[in-house]
Amino acid sequence: MKISIRPISNVVGVLLIILGLTMLTCIPFSYLYDEKDLWALGASGCLSIIAGALFWLYKYRSSANVNKREGYLIVVVSWVFMTIFGALPYYLSGSCGFTDAIFESMSGLTTTGASIFNDIEGLSHGMLLWRSLSQWIGGMGIIVLTIALFPLLGIGGIELFVAESPGPTSTKIHPRIKETAKSLWILYCGFTALLSVILYFEGMGAFDALNHALTTMATGGFSTKNASITHFDSPVIEYTISLFMLIAGTNYAVIYLMIRGKFKLSWKNDEFRFYILLLISLAIIITLAIFHVTHMGLEESFRKGTFMMISIVTTTGFVSADYTSWHAGLTMVFFLLLFTGACAGSTSGGIKIIRHYILMRNTFYEFKRILHPRAVIRVKFNDAMVFGTVMTHILVFILIYLASFIVGSLVLTILGMDFISSFGAIATCLGNVGPAIGDVGPLNNFAAIPESAKVFLSFIMLLGRLELFTVIIIFTPYFWRRR
Repeated sequence: MKISIRPISNVVGVLLIILGLTMLTCIPFSYLYDEKDLWALGASGCLSIIAGALFWLYKYRSSANVNKREGYLIVVVSWVFMTIFGALPYYLSGSCGFTDAIFESMSGLTTTGASIFNDIEGLSHGMLLWRSLSQWIGGMGIIVLTIALFPLLGIGGIELFVAESPGPTSTKIHPRIKETAKSLWILYCGFTALLSVILYFEGMGAFDALNHALTTMATGGFSTKNASITHFDSPVIEYTISLFMLIAGTNYAVIYLMIRGKFKLSWKNDEFRFYILLLISLAIIITLAIFHVTHMGLEESFRKGTFMMISIVTTTGFVSADYTSWHAGLTMVFFLLLFTGACAGSTSGGIKIIRHYILMRNTFYEFKRILHPRAVIRVKFNDAMVFGTVMTHILVFILIYLASFIVGSLVLTILGMDFISSFGAIATCLGNVGPAIGDVGPLNNFAAIPESAKVFLSFIMLLGRLELFTVIIIFTPYFWRRR
Protein backbone atom coordinates (compact mmCIF):
# COMPACT_ATOMS: atom_id res chain seq x y z
CA MET A 1 0.00 0.00 0.00
CA LYS A 2 1.45 3.34 -1.08
CA ILE A 3 2.04 6.00 1.57
CA SER A 4 0.20 9.23 0.75
CA ILE A 5 1.89 12.53 1.60
CA ARG A 6 -1.40 14.46 1.46
CA PRO A 7 -2.91 13.53 4.86
CA ILE A 8 0.50 13.75 6.55
CA SER A 9 1.04 17.26 5.22
CA ASN A 10 -2.50 18.37 6.09
CA VAL A 11 -2.34 17.15 9.70
CA VAL A 12 1.17 18.54 10.30
CA GLY A 13 -0.12 21.83 8.96
CA VAL A 14 -2.99 21.98 11.45
CA LEU A 15 -0.66 21.09 14.31
CA LEU A 16 1.77 23.87 13.42
CA ILE A 17 -1.10 26.36 13.19
CA ILE A 18 -2.26 25.31 16.68
CA LEU A 19 1.32 25.58 17.94
CA GLY A 20 1.70 29.05 16.47
CA LEU A 21 -1.58 30.28 17.94
CA THR A 22 -0.48 28.95 21.33
CA MET A 23 2.75 30.93 21.08
CA LEU A 24 0.78 34.09 20.36
CA THR A 25 -1.19 33.65 23.60
CA CYS A 26 2.08 34.28 25.48
CA ILE A 27 2.52 37.75 23.94
CA PRO A 28 0.11 39.59 26.33
CA PHE A 29 2.24 38.46 29.30
CA SER A 30 5.42 39.83 27.71
CA TYR A 31 3.57 43.06 26.85
CA LEU A 32 2.13 43.36 30.36
CA TYR A 33 5.58 43.08 31.94
CA ASP A 34 7.22 45.18 29.18
CA GLU A 35 9.69 42.45 28.21
CA LYS A 36 11.89 42.34 25.12
CA ASP A 37 11.00 38.83 23.94
CA LEU A 38 7.60 39.98 22.65
CA TRP A 39 8.87 40.15 19.07
CA ALA A 40 10.48 36.69 19.31
CA LEU A 41 7.21 35.10 20.41
CA GLY A 42 5.30 37.01 17.75
CA ALA A 43 7.73 36.10 14.97
CA SER A 44 7.84 32.45 16.08
CA GLY A 45 4.06 32.24 16.23
CA CYS A 46 3.62 33.83 12.80
CA LEU A 47 6.29 31.61 11.21
CA SER A 48 4.60 28.52 12.66
CA ILE A 49 1.18 29.60 11.38
CA ILE A 50 2.51 30.43 7.89
CA ALA A 51 4.41 27.13 7.65
CA GLY A 52 1.35 25.29 8.96
CA ALA A 53 -0.89 26.96 6.37
CA LEU A 54 1.48 25.93 3.57
CA PHE A 55 1.54 22.33 4.80
CA TRP A 56 -2.23 22.33 5.21
CA LEU A 57 -2.95 23.70 1.75
CA TYR A 58 -0.46 21.40 0.03
CA LYS A 59 -2.63 19.13 -2.15
CA TYR A 60 -5.46 19.67 0.35
CA ARG A 61 -8.39 17.31 0.06
CA SER A 62 -11.23 16.99 2.56
CA SER A 63 -11.78 13.25 2.15
CA ALA A 64 -8.65 11.24 2.84
CA ASN A 65 -8.28 8.05 4.89
CA VAL A 66 -5.26 7.50 7.11
CA ASN A 67 -3.89 3.96 7.05
CA LYS A 68 -1.72 2.51 9.78
CA ARG A 69 1.61 3.40 8.22
CA GLU A 70 0.54 6.97 7.52
CA GLY A 71 -0.70 7.22 11.11
CA TYR A 72 2.73 6.37 12.48
CA LEU A 73 4.42 8.78 10.09
CA ILE A 74 2.03 11.58 11.05
CA VAL A 75 2.85 11.15 14.73
CA VAL A 76 6.64 11.07 14.30
CA VAL A 77 6.84 13.81 11.66
CA SER A 78 4.45 15.99 13.66
CA TRP A 79 6.55 15.78 16.83
CA VAL A 80 9.72 16.57 14.87
CA PHE A 81 8.24 19.66 13.20
CA MET A 82 6.57 20.80 16.41
CA THR A 83 9.91 20.53 18.21
CA ILE A 84 11.73 22.58 15.56
CA PHE A 85 9.14 25.36 15.51
CA GLY A 86 8.67 25.13 19.28
CA ALA A 87 12.38 25.94 19.65
CA LEU A 88 12.09 29.24 17.76
CA PRO A 89 11.03 31.41 20.75
CA TYR A 90 14.08 30.30 22.76
CA TYR A 91 16.45 30.80 19.85
CA LEU A 92 15.10 34.05 18.41
CA SER A 93 14.95 35.69 21.84
CA GLY A 94 18.62 34.86 22.42
CA SER A 95 17.80 32.79 25.53
CA CYS A 96 20.02 29.96 24.29
CA GLY A 97 21.73 28.45 21.24
CA PHE A 98 19.96 26.37 18.61
CA THR A 99 20.95 22.97 20.05
CA ASP A 100 19.83 24.01 23.53
CA ALA A 101 16.60 25.40 22.07
CA ILE A 102 15.84 22.07 20.37
CA PHE A 103 16.58 20.20 23.61
CA GLU A 104 14.33 22.50 25.67
CA SER A 105 11.55 22.30 23.09
CA MET A 106 11.71 18.51 22.88
CA SER A 107 11.82 18.28 26.67
CA GLY A 108 8.71 20.43 26.87
CA LEU A 109 6.62 18.73 24.20
CA THR A 110 7.55 15.25 25.45
CA THR A 111 6.82 16.40 29.04
CA THR A 112 10.28 15.29 30.16
CA GLY A 113 11.05 18.44 32.14
CA ALA A 114 14.82 18.24 31.66
CA SER A 115 16.05 21.81 31.25
CA ILE A 116 19.19 23.55 30.04
CA PHE A 117 18.43 26.88 31.74
CA ASN A 118 20.57 27.64 34.79
CA ASP A 119 18.55 30.72 35.71
CA ILE A 120 14.90 29.94 35.04
CA GLU A 121 13.76 32.96 37.03
CA GLY A 122 15.76 35.14 34.65
CA LEU A 123 13.49 34.18 31.74
CA SER A 124 10.68 36.51 30.73
CA HIS A 125 7.08 35.79 31.70
CA GLY A 126 6.18 35.10 28.09
CA MET A 127 8.97 32.55 27.74
CA LEU A 128 8.09 30.88 31.04
CA LEU A 129 4.48 30.54 29.94
CA TRP A 130 5.57 29.09 26.60
CA ARG A 131 7.65 26.45 28.42
CA SER A 132 4.60 25.47 30.46
CA LEU A 133 2.21 25.52 27.51
CA SER A 134 4.54 23.32 25.46
CA GLN A 135 4.28 20.67 28.17
CA TRP A 136 0.54 21.12 28.52
CA ILE A 137 0.08 20.61 24.76
CA GLY A 138 2.31 17.55 24.74
CA GLY A 139 0.80 16.13 27.92
CA MET A 140 -2.39 14.68 26.53
CA GLY A 141 -0.88 14.48 23.09
CA ILE A 142 -1.52 17.16 20.54
CA ILE A 143 -2.40 14.35 18.14
CA VAL A 144 -5.46 13.52 20.23
CA LEU A 145 -6.45 17.19 20.10
CA THR A 146 -6.19 17.08 16.34
CA ILE A 147 -8.47 14.05 16.22
CA ALA A 148 -11.15 16.22 17.78
CA LEU A 149 -10.60 18.64 14.88
CA PHE A 150 -10.52 15.96 12.16
CA PRO A 151 -14.05 16.74 10.90
CA LEU A 152 -12.48 19.96 9.62
CA LEU A 153 -9.92 17.90 7.70
CA GLY A 154 -12.21 15.05 6.74
CA ILE A 155 -9.55 12.56 7.84
CA GLY A 156 -10.36 9.41 9.81
CA GLY A 157 -8.42 9.43 13.06
CA ILE A 158 -8.58 5.92 14.55
CA GLU A 159 -5.15 4.86 13.23
CA LEU A 160 -3.62 8.07 14.50
CA PHE A 161 -5.09 7.51 17.96
CA VAL A 162 -3.63 3.99 18.08
CA ALA A 163 -0.18 5.33 17.17
CA GLU A 164 -0.28 8.12 19.76
CA SER A 165 -2.20 6.72 22.74
CA PRO A 166 0.16 5.53 25.49
CA GLY A 167 0.18 1.94 26.74
CA PRO A 168 -1.29 -1.36 25.54
CA THR A 169 -4.73 -0.82 27.07
CA SER A 170 -7.79 -0.72 24.84
CA THR A 171 -10.03 1.02 27.40
CA LYS A 172 -12.20 3.65 25.76
CA ILE A 173 -14.25 6.43 27.33
CA HIS A 174 -16.56 6.54 24.34
CA PRO A 175 -16.83 4.29 21.28
CA ARG A 176 -16.45 7.25 18.90
CA ILE A 177 -12.89 8.46 18.64
CA LYS A 178 -13.83 12.12 18.18
CA GLU A 179 -16.00 12.08 21.29
CA THR A 180 -13.23 10.29 23.19
CA ALA A 181 -10.74 13.03 22.34
CA LYS A 182 -13.20 15.72 23.38
CA SER A 183 -13.92 13.94 26.69
CA LEU A 184 -10.21 13.66 27.41
CA TRP A 185 -9.60 17.34 26.80
CA ILE A 186 -12.61 18.44 28.85
CA LEU A 187 -11.24 16.49 31.81
CA TYR A 188 -7.72 17.76 31.15
CA CYS A 189 -8.76 21.41 30.96
CA GLY A 190 -11.07 21.07 33.95
CA PHE A 191 -8.39 19.65 36.25
CA THR A 192 -5.89 22.26 35.05
CA ALA A 193 -8.27 25.11 35.85
CA LEU A 194 -9.19 23.62 39.23
CA LEU A 195 -5.56 23.16 40.30
CA SER A 196 -4.68 26.67 39.15
CA VAL A 197 -7.40 28.16 41.37
CA ILE A 198 -6.44 25.99 44.37
CA LEU A 199 -2.73 26.88 44.12
CA TYR A 200 -3.61 30.57 43.88
CA PHE A 201 -5.61 30.46 47.10
CA GLU A 202 -2.83 28.47 48.79
CA GLY A 203 -0.41 31.33 48.33
CA MET A 204 1.09 31.09 44.85
CA GLY A 205 0.91 34.14 42.66
CA ALA A 206 -1.60 33.93 39.80
CA PHE A 207 1.12 33.50 37.16
CA ASP A 208 2.98 30.80 39.12
CA ALA A 209 -0.27 28.99 39.91
CA LEU A 210 -1.23 28.90 36.23
CA ASN A 211 2.16 27.61 35.12
CA HIS A 212 2.40 24.91 37.77
CA ALA A 213 -1.15 23.75 37.06
CA LEU A 214 -0.29 23.41 33.37
CA THR A 215 2.85 21.38 34.02
CA THR A 216 1.38 19.28 36.83
CA MET A 217 -1.54 17.95 34.79
CA ALA A 218 0.85 17.36 31.89
CA THR A 219 3.16 15.40 34.25
CA GLY A 220 5.87 17.65 32.82
CA GLY A 221 7.59 19.29 35.78
CA PHE A 222 8.72 22.61 34.31
CA SER A 223 8.64 25.21 37.07
CA THR A 224 8.90 29.00 37.07
CA LYS A 225 11.44 28.81 39.92
CA ASN A 226 15.05 27.65 40.00
CA ALA A 227 14.38 25.55 43.09
CA SER A 228 11.14 24.09 41.67
CA ILE A 229 8.49 23.40 44.36
CA THR A 230 11.11 23.78 47.10
CA HIS A 231 11.02 27.53 46.45
CA PHE A 232 7.52 27.92 47.92
CA ASP A 233 8.38 26.13 51.18
CA SER A 234 4.70 25.26 51.70
CA PRO A 235 3.50 21.86 52.98
CA VAL A 236 -0.02 22.64 51.74
CA ILE A 237 1.21 23.26 48.20
CA GLU A 238 3.30 20.08 48.28
CA TYR A 239 0.34 17.96 49.39
CA THR A 240 -1.92 19.56 46.78
CA ILE A 241 0.50 18.99 43.91
CA SER A 242 1.14 15.43 45.13
CA LEU A 243 -2.59 14.71 44.88
CA PHE A 244 -2.92 16.18 41.40
CA MET A 245 0.22 14.39 40.17
CA LEU A 246 -1.41 11.16 41.35
CA ILE A 247 -4.57 12.08 39.42
CA ALA A 248 -2.56 13.01 36.31
CA GLY A 249 -0.90 9.59 36.42
CA THR A 250 -4.25 7.79 36.46
CA ASN A 251 -5.93 6.37 33.36
CA TYR A 252 -8.37 9.04 32.20
CA ALA A 253 -10.98 6.39 31.47
CA VAL A 254 -10.91 5.48 35.18
CA ILE A 255 -11.11 9.16 36.16
CA TYR A 256 -14.14 9.53 33.87
CA LEU A 257 -15.87 6.63 35.61
CA MET A 258 -15.10 8.07 39.04
CA ILE A 259 -16.53 11.46 38.09
CA ARG A 260 -19.72 9.68 37.03
CA GLY A 261 -19.87 8.07 40.48
CA LYS A 262 -18.87 4.57 39.40
CA PHE A 263 -16.28 4.06 42.14
CA LYS A 264 -16.71 0.29 42.45
CA LEU A 265 -16.23 -0.15 38.72
CA SER A 266 -13.11 2.06 38.86
CA TRP A 267 -11.63 0.02 41.71
CA LYS A 268 -12.17 -3.17 39.70
CA ASN A 269 -9.60 -1.92 37.22
CA ASP A 270 -6.52 -4.06 37.93
CA GLU A 271 -4.00 -1.43 36.86
CA PHE A 272 -5.58 1.36 38.93
CA ARG A 273 -5.80 -0.84 42.00
CA PHE A 274 -2.18 -1.95 41.63
CA TYR A 275 -1.12 1.68 41.02
CA ILE A 276 -2.72 2.93 44.25
CA LEU A 277 -1.46 0.01 46.35
CA LEU A 278 2.05 0.46 44.92
CA LEU A 279 2.09 4.16 45.80
CA ILE A 280 0.83 3.47 49.33
CA SER A 281 3.46 0.76 49.87
CA LEU A 282 6.26 2.93 48.52
CA ALA A 283 5.13 5.89 50.61
CA ILE A 284 5.34 3.82 53.81
CA ILE A 285 8.71 2.28 52.98
CA ILE A 286 10.33 5.54 51.83
CA THR A 287 8.91 7.52 54.77
CA LEU A 288 10.30 5.08 57.34
CA ALA A 289 13.66 4.98 55.53
CA ILE A 290 13.98 8.79 55.46
CA PHE A 291 12.89 9.07 59.08
CA HIS A 292 15.55 6.50 60.04
CA VAL A 293 18.53 7.91 58.08
CA THR A 294 17.90 11.68 58.37
CA HIS A 295 17.00 14.20 61.05
CA MET A 296 13.58 14.92 59.55
CA GLY A 297 10.44 14.46 61.60
CA LEU A 298 7.86 11.86 60.64
CA GLU A 299 5.52 14.30 58.89
CA GLU A 300 8.30 15.94 56.89
CA SER A 301 9.73 12.54 55.99
CA PHE A 302 6.31 11.47 54.71
CA ARG A 303 5.69 14.72 52.82
CA LYS A 304 9.09 14.99 51.15
CA GLY A 305 9.43 11.28 50.44
CA THR A 306 5.88 10.85 49.11
CA PHE A 307 6.08 13.98 46.97
CA MET A 308 9.33 12.90 45.30
CA MET A 309 8.12 9.30 44.92
CA ILE A 310 4.87 10.35 43.20
CA SER A 311 6.79 12.90 41.11
CA ILE A 312 9.14 10.21 39.80
CA VAL A 313 6.56 7.42 39.36
CA THR A 314 4.18 9.70 37.44
CA THR A 315 7.19 11.06 35.49
CA THR A 316 6.29 14.63 36.48
CA GLY A 317 9.74 15.56 37.74
CA PHE A 318 8.96 18.34 40.23
CA VAL A 319 11.52 18.65 43.02
CA SER A 320 10.80 19.31 46.70
CA ALA A 321 13.97 17.68 48.07
CA ASP A 322 17.29 16.20 46.95
CA TYR A 323 16.77 12.45 47.28
CA THR A 324 20.42 11.80 46.38
CA SER A 325 21.48 13.44 49.67
CA TRP A 326 19.43 11.15 51.92
CA HIS A 327 21.14 7.77 51.58
CA ALA A 328 22.77 5.67 48.86
CA GLY A 329 20.03 3.05 49.23
CA LEU A 330 17.30 5.65 48.74
CA THR A 331 19.15 7.03 45.72
CA MET A 332 19.04 3.56 44.20
CA VAL A 333 15.32 3.25 44.97
CA PHE A 334 14.55 6.52 43.20
CA PHE A 335 16.76 5.52 40.28
CA LEU A 336 14.77 2.29 39.87
CA LEU A 337 11.52 4.27 40.03
CA LEU A 338 12.63 5.99 36.82
CA PHE A 339 11.68 2.74 35.08
CA THR A 340 8.16 2.59 36.51
CA GLY A 341 5.77 5.00 34.85
CA ALA A 342 2.16 5.47 35.93
CA CYS A 343 -1.02 4.20 34.25
CA ALA A 344 -1.62 3.70 30.55
CA GLY A 345 -4.08 6.24 29.23
CA SER A 346 -2.55 8.97 31.41
CA THR A 347 -0.17 11.80 30.53
CA SER A 348 2.83 10.05 32.13
CA GLY A 349 5.72 8.39 30.32
CA GLY A 350 7.81 5.38 31.27
CA ILE A 351 7.15 1.67 30.93
CA LYS A 352 3.69 1.96 32.55
CA ILE A 353 2.11 0.07 35.45
CA ILE A 354 0.03 -2.16 33.19
CA ARG A 355 3.12 -3.73 31.61
CA HIS A 356 4.75 -4.33 34.99
CA TYR A 357 1.52 -5.84 36.33
CA ILE A 358 0.98 -8.26 33.45
CA LEU A 359 4.65 -9.25 33.34
CA MET A 360 4.68 -9.93 37.10
CA ARG A 361 1.55 -12.08 36.90
CA ASN A 362 2.90 -14.03 33.94
CA THR A 363 6.21 -14.60 35.77
CA PHE A 364 4.34 -15.90 38.82
CA TYR A 365 2.21 -18.22 36.70
CA GLU A 366 5.30 -19.52 34.91
CA PHE A 367 6.34 -21.29 38.12
CA LYS A 368 2.92 -22.98 38.23
CA ARG A 369 3.33 -24.03 34.59
CA ILE A 370 6.67 -25.63 35.45
CA LEU A 371 5.04 -27.67 38.22
CA HIS A 372 1.95 -28.44 36.12
CA PRO A 373 3.16 -28.62 32.50
CA ARG A 374 -0.19 -29.91 31.18
CA ALA A 375 -2.30 -27.26 32.86
CA VAL A 376 -3.64 -24.37 30.82
CA ILE A 377 -2.87 -21.29 32.92
CA ARG A 378 -3.74 -17.95 31.36
CA VAL A 379 -2.99 -14.45 32.61
CA LYS A 380 -6.05 -12.27 33.12
CA PHE A 381 -6.37 -8.50 33.16
CA ASN A 382 -9.68 -6.94 34.22
CA ASP A 383 -11.26 -10.44 34.02
CA ALA A 384 -10.24 -10.80 30.38
CA MET A 385 -7.63 -13.17 28.98
CA VAL A 386 -4.31 -11.64 27.98
CA PHE A 387 -3.60 -13.21 24.62
CA GLY A 388 -0.18 -14.36 23.54
CA THR A 389 0.23 -11.51 21.07
CA VAL A 390 -0.26 -8.94 23.84
CA MET A 391 2.19 -10.76 26.10
CA THR A 392 4.73 -10.91 23.30
CA HIS A 393 4.24 -7.18 22.64
CA ILE A 394 4.90 -6.37 26.31
CA LEU A 395 7.97 -8.60 26.52
CA VAL A 396 9.43 -7.14 23.32
CA PHE A 397 8.68 -3.59 24.52
CA ILE A 398 10.50 -4.11 27.82
CA LEU A 399 13.40 -5.83 26.04
CA ILE A 400 13.78 -2.92 23.61
CA TYR A 401 13.37 -0.44 26.47
CA LEU A 402 16.20 -2.03 28.46
CA ALA A 403 18.34 -2.38 25.32
CA SER A 404 17.78 1.32 24.57
CA PHE A 405 18.84 2.16 28.12
CA ILE A 406 22.04 0.11 27.88
CA VAL A 407 23.02 1.26 24.39
CA GLY A 408 22.07 4.86 25.18
CA SER A 409 24.19 4.86 28.32
CA LEU A 410 27.14 3.54 26.33
CA VAL A 411 26.69 6.27 23.70
CA LEU A 412 26.64 9.00 26.35
CA THR A 413 29.86 7.74 27.93
CA ILE A 414 31.46 7.82 24.47
CA LEU A 415 30.19 11.39 24.04
CA GLY A 416 31.99 12.46 27.22
CA MET A 417 29.60 11.97 30.15
CA ASP A 418 30.63 10.02 33.25
CA PHE A 419 29.24 6.56 33.95
CA ILE A 420 26.68 7.44 36.66
CA SER A 421 25.41 10.56 34.91
CA SER A 422 25.04 8.62 31.64
CA PHE A 423 22.86 6.03 33.37
CA GLY A 424 20.78 8.75 34.98
CA ALA A 425 20.39 10.89 31.84
CA ILE A 426 19.25 8.01 29.64
CA ALA A 427 16.87 6.61 32.27
CA THR A 428 15.19 9.96 32.91
CA CYS A 429 14.96 11.00 29.24
CA LEU A 430 13.73 7.61 28.05
CA GLY A 431 11.12 7.64 30.83
CA ASN A 432 10.31 11.36 30.29
CA VAL A 433 10.87 12.09 33.98
CA GLY A 434 13.31 15.02 34.43
CA PRO A 435 15.62 14.65 37.45
CA ALA A 436 17.91 11.63 37.80
CA ILE A 437 21.27 10.94 39.47
CA GLY A 438 24.85 12.12 39.08
CA ASP A 439 25.39 15.42 37.29
CA VAL A 440 21.72 15.47 36.25
CA GLY A 441 20.30 14.96 39.75
CA PRO A 442 17.42 16.88 41.36
CA LEU A 443 19.53 19.99 42.08
CA ASN A 444 21.22 20.07 38.64
CA ASN A 445 20.16 20.36 35.02
CA PHE A 446 21.42 19.43 31.54
CA ALA A 447 23.19 22.70 30.71
CA ALA A 448 26.72 21.36 31.19
CA ILE A 449 26.45 18.15 29.15
CA PRO A 450 28.12 18.05 25.70
CA GLU A 451 26.23 19.43 22.67
CA SER A 452 26.29 16.05 20.94
CA ALA A 453 24.78 14.44 24.05
CA LYS A 454 21.93 16.98 24.01
CA VAL A 455 21.10 16.07 20.40
CA PHE A 456 21.16 12.37 21.22
CA LEU A 457 19.02 12.82 24.35
CA SER A 458 16.50 14.83 22.32
CA PHE A 459 16.02 11.75 20.16
CA ILE A 460 15.78 9.55 23.27
CA MET A 461 13.04 11.79 24.72
CA LEU A 462 11.04 11.43 21.50
CA LEU A 463 11.64 7.68 21.51
CA GLY A 464 10.33 7.39 25.06
CA ARG A 465 7.36 9.72 24.58
CA LEU A 466 6.11 7.80 21.55
CA GLU A 467 6.62 4.45 23.29
CA LEU A 468 9.51 3.09 21.19
CA PHE A 469 7.55 1.19 18.53
CA THR A 470 6.07 4.30 16.90
CA VAL A 471 9.56 5.68 16.17
CA ILE A 472 11.52 2.46 15.59
CA ILE A 473 8.98 0.99 13.20
CA ILE A 474 9.60 3.67 10.57
CA PHE A 475 13.28 2.60 10.42
CA THR A 476 12.37 -0.98 9.50
CA PRO A 477 12.34 -2.17 5.85
CA TYR A 478 8.88 -3.71 6.39
CA PHE A 479 7.40 -0.27 6.97
CA TRP A 480 8.43 1.10 3.58
CA ARG A 481 7.86 -2.09 1.56
CA ARG A 482 4.82 -1.92 -0.70
CA ARG A 483 2.33 -4.71 -0.16
